[in-house]
Formats: sequence, structure tokens, C-alpha cells
Amino acid sequence: MTGYRLLAVHAHPDDESSKGAATMARYAAEGNDVLVATFTGGERGDILNPAMDVAGVKDRLPEVRREEMAKAATILGVEHRWLGFVDSGLPEGDPLPPLPDGCFALEPVEVPTETLVRLIREFRPHVMITYDENGGYPHPDHIMTHTVSMAAYEAAADPAQFPDAGEPWQISKIYYSHGFLRGKFQAFADEFEKNGLENPYTEWLARWKDEKNDMMARVTTQVECGEYFPVRDDALRAHATQIDPNGPFFAVPMEWQQRLWPTEEYELAKTTVSSRMPEKDLFSGIEK
Repeated sequence: MTGYRLLAVHAHPDDESSKGAATMARYAAEGNDVLVATFTGGERGDILNPAMDVAGVKDRLPEVRREEMAKAATILGVEHRWLGFVDSGLPEGDPLPPLPDGCFALEPVEVPTETLVRLIREFRPHVMITYDENGGYPHPDHIMTHTVSMAAYEAAADPAQFPDAGEPWQISKIYYSHGFLRGKFQAFADEFEKNGLENPYTEWLARWKDEKNDMMARVTTQVECGEYFPVRDDALRAHATQIDPNGPFFAVPMEWQQRLWPTEEYELAKTTVSSRMPEKDLFSGIEK
């Protein structure tokens, strides 16, 4: 399998390395064209790695995050495109404060939609990956990314919409990425217990006591990519301001991950082709 084109649409730099990164690394290594599009520069993000919370980093965080994104893209073997919008930040408080003027989440939907349509018509992807209606988690930029991605999926194929944004292109399939799955973390927790070790995911699993919160029920597609988990982790570590190398992302030994859960999970949201479910390949059913 070579010659397919995959577009992954994300809200901030580092999202691409924590959501579907091993899948992208696998497809890129197999000779497919993989492009990551990032709506914002993460300008309003916090520094989440204590080792990076120092002068010279805080003062130039937008520039640092661009440098980190370039490193991560190189590690994953993918191309990257900035879409040029401004991070909305994650509002906190009760009541929540208003979002800042000019941020991505407050843009008229048609503005970023046209930007993404232009990219789709240029790159002509067979498959696009984005977030579900909850944004994966309810960050305003993630929710906006979902809204814009779904609008652009439809508009890119319609010659009447954004006629100056290039020749129409029909994406064959669009998927939601589902990374935080109760079953996966339960499997890891069981392995920690089996080996007499402290489970770092106790609090996470406590929030998942209700089975209805398990997104696995929505998964249609599991992509075998355990071989590329080390590449994924290297890409995560490239986002040094956002990822603590001693944090929970790296708590599970690689051998356990590759043995217990060697896949990444997706939900087929819309398709123009037929494919037998459950799938093991995002390009299943697509003719080049």
C-alpha cells in the first residue's frame, strides 16, 4: 500500500503527537503522504514541563512552540502546515471568563473553513482525521476544530462553496480520533497490579466508572501501529514545554503497551466508500 494521502487536523502544536501519532508515523513510513494541519500556534498554552518553566522560554513561548512542532513533524516523518489562527486559551473559573477577542474559537466559522478548504483542495487527501463533537476534551479550540473540519469536509467537494479556493476535492473518509479509552487504561492498570506496582491511572479510572463514558463503543477502526509507539513518544518529547518526560504519558513500559494495546482507535464519521467493519486500515475501501 503506497500513494495514499492523509490529512490530520489539530488545534494546537503537540495535539498531533498525542492523538494518532503512531498511525501517522506508520503510514508515512509505508510511503504515503501525511500532512498535519494546526489551526493555532498554542500561544496561550501553559508550560506544563517544570524543567522548561524558565526565563528565555516563557518570554518566547510562541516561537518555542513553533520550533517544537518542526522537530515533532520531522520525527514523525510528516509534513506540516500552520493555518494561522490564534489560540483561545482554556478558560477557567465559575463563571467562565469570556474568550479573548480575535481568538480561533470566536472566528466566524466560514473564515477558518475557507482556510481548511483551500488546503484540502491543494493536498487532495483521501482521508482526514479530526476530533469528535466534544473536541476529544472540551477545549474551545478543539470543539471549533471539529466544527470547522466537518464544514470543510462538505465544502471542499462543493464547487459552489469557496469557488476561489481551488478545484473541488471529495475526501473519501473522515475519522474522529479516540485515544483516551477506559479499556486501554484498565489493561495497563491490571498489569501494574499484576506486577505489584503502583497504578498511576487510579484517578482516571475512577472518572470512568460509568461504562457509558467508554468511547470504545464508538470505535470502528483499530490501526496496528505498536511498532511506531517509540516514534510517537519521541515526537511527544519534542514538545518539551508541554510534555513532562516524567509524567503519566510515559508511565507504562513500552513492552506492555506493544503487547497489551498495540493499536490506535478511530471512529468513521462520514464516508463516500464502502468498507467492512470493524476496520484495520484508514484507507480501507479507497481506490487510488
